[in-house]
Amino acid sequence: MAKAAARHILVGDEATCNELKSKIAAGEDFAAIAQQHSKCPSGRNGGDLGTFGPGQMVPEFDKVVFSAPINEVQGPVKTQFGYHLLEVTQRSE
Repeated sequence: MAKAAARHILVGDEATCNELKSKIAAGEDFAAIAQQHSKCPSGRNGGDLGTFGPGQMVPEFDKVVFSAPINEVQGPVKTQFGYHLLEVTQRSE
């Protein structure tokens, strides 16, 4: 079964999500931004979600995590929780 490891940053609006994505693109540290801004408890761990399989996360999340290039920040991805920046750190088939 496919498995992936990812980290994310959850915020309440798309504008904030885009602003944080720009900061990461400019060289700021993903984990530090997650610790400062993410509304998810995973933010304390730099946004790390650990390893999971298909169907363990919401569908919008799964779609990105199991198709996006590794180590490339994706988003904003809208879910019922808010707006996410996602980075797949590892994936196996």
